[in-house]
Amino acid sequence: MGDSPTDAGKSADDLPWDTGEDGAATPSAAELEAEGQAAMFGGAPADPPADSPPAQPPEPAAAKETPPAANQPYRVLARKYRPQTFSQLIGQEPMVRTLANAIERDRLAHAFLMTGVRGVGKTSTARLVAKALNCIGPDGQGGPTIDPCGVCEPCRAIAEGRHIDVIEMDAASHTGVDDVREIIEAVRYAAVSARYKIYIIDEVHMLSRNAFNALLKTLEEPPAHVKFLFATTEVDKLPVTVLSRTQRFDLRRIPAELLQTHFAWVCEQEGVAADAEALHMIAAAAEGSVRDGLSILDQAIAHADLGEDGHVTAERVRDMLGLADKSAQRRLLGTILEGDAKALLAGVADQYALGVEPLALMRGLMDLVHRITVAQIGQAEPDAPSAEERAALADWATRLSAGQLHRLWQLLLKGYDEVRQAPDPLVSAQMALLRVLHAADLPDPGKLAKKLDDMVANGVAAPAATGGEGAAGSAPAATAAIEWPALVERVDAAGALRVAQTMRDWVRPIELVQGRLVYALAPGFVGDPAAEFRDMLYKLTGERWDVEQRESGGDPSLREREEAAKAEAQAKMRAHPLVEAAFEAFPEAELVEDAEIQPAGRQAWGR
Repeated sequence: MGDSPTDAGKSADDLPWDTGEDGAATPSAAELEAEGQAAMFGGAPADPPADSPPAQPPEPAAAKETPPAANQPYRVLARKYRPQTFSQLIGQEPMVRTLANAIERDRLAHAFLMTGVRGVGKTSTARLVAKALNCIGPDGQGGPTIDPCGVCEPCRAIAEGRHIDVIEMDAASHTGVDDVREIIEAVRYAAVSARYKIYIIDEVHMLSRNAFNALLKTLEEPPAHVKFLFATTEVDKLPVTVLSRTQRFDLRRIPAELLQTHFAWVCEQEGVAADAEALHMIAAAAEGSVRDGLSILDQAIAHADLGEDGHVTAERVRDMLGLADKSAQRRLLGTILEGDAKALLAGVADQYALGVEPLALMRGLMDLVHRITVAQIGQAEPDAPSAEERAALADWATRLSAGQLHRLWQLLLKGYDEVRQAPDPLVSAQMALLRVLHAADLPDPGKLAKKLDDMVANGVAAPAATGGEGAAGSAPAATAAIEWPALVERVDAAGALRVAQTMRDWVRPIELVQGRLVYALAPGFVGDPAAEFRDMLYKLTGERWDVEQRESGGDPSLREREEAAKAEAQAKMRAHPLVEAAFEAFPEAELVEDAEIQPAGRQAWGR
């Protein structure tokens, strides 16, 4: 044993494991393994120096506990700040209130379905429900509660994911009937240590159709000690038979304001300083998802400049997300409204040089127009993180009309689709924004139509249509290149007697130009003669005609004109003094036209 290392103060005849001390000082297996590793890989020498004081027992123990704490892997914010109580679950107050009332009234369902977009807390809510149902309180005497204590053994085991009666299953990797059969077999046995045996099935929509069918009976009538908690992002893929057997909770998207407040609290807990505008941009980019927002915030903290003590600034977040500068977006919108094409192209080029994608640029302008419109309707302070931006949006909301804002939105939306599909997004964005710029100078379509109507009503349009001749009458007379009676005569001469008769007796022309006929029908006509008119006019002129029928309006038909002229002539004749005297002498006399008695006179002469 001479080759064995000897400790100071020990003879060579002593055994290595004979320390001369009691059993309490016997090295543990971990210590022996550490010493063996040190001897094999060149660790610290086994023999301490002779002049060194003997090692104190508490100090090595403390030294051994420190490295694991220092080497603990970093936990991302999305996992570190996962809600552990319902009070930490933000944005889902209606669901929490429903569960609290159900627990208080002892009206707990046997199956719950949590649905919603990613990152709103579906799986976290399922674990919280499991804790609420199995919590026994710090004294071990508590019952189901909406405020689990978090210190009892069931609460800690569920939070750490090691509770034997809370089984989590990923349906994406366990999709078959055999996986469901294991659940069916296990539900027959009571819980081992908890009040309820709880099955949490995540992404439940991934189960196969046969697996769903196998689960239906158990899901409808499970044992009293079993609860099912389902979570899914695609509830429309679940069979109706499953939906009817569960209590469904639709978890909402978290509002951006609430997300911003929550992220500010997380930064405070982490000891990180962050600008309000930076948190606002992160909350907007999260799109209602807490997990997405925390992941972006984690990245923003890592992206922050160490020279600024890790301060999360809006500029850094903007660069990280590839967003356009808000002030640059406002300047671009100002150049569009002012009609400055050169400044617009220069602004787009500057943003592109800074790394802003054309699609993000279009989306930023659309967001500006939307917020201006909302501020105009709500007549409140615009939603913006900085006072400068709020003032600019309020000014535009005052100066721009609703029609201009809606037209801007439509043009930007069309440009956004073009940029997304274009082979060169930058060129497409430039052309789309130039189209918006030139369209901003055009008059409002509604005002333009009203102005044209006023011009036609006042006879202003007649000289342009008739080559400078006098303007009078209605719009068809002022703009018509064809006379209606002449057209009817041409149709009659072409042999279409029935069509010509309809045009003469029933049609009230509204607009008549070459290739276009707009008319209304006199009361009493049944049917729509537009197709006959269209065919006849095509045969007559050799070109396609746009024939349109309207409900009312137009000049009187030719028959109505003749009847009106005849009535006017009779009235004028009756007003003559000789005729009035004749009717006074012969009260039963009738006024007969010469054309009506002429045939009878001729017959008399012929006889």
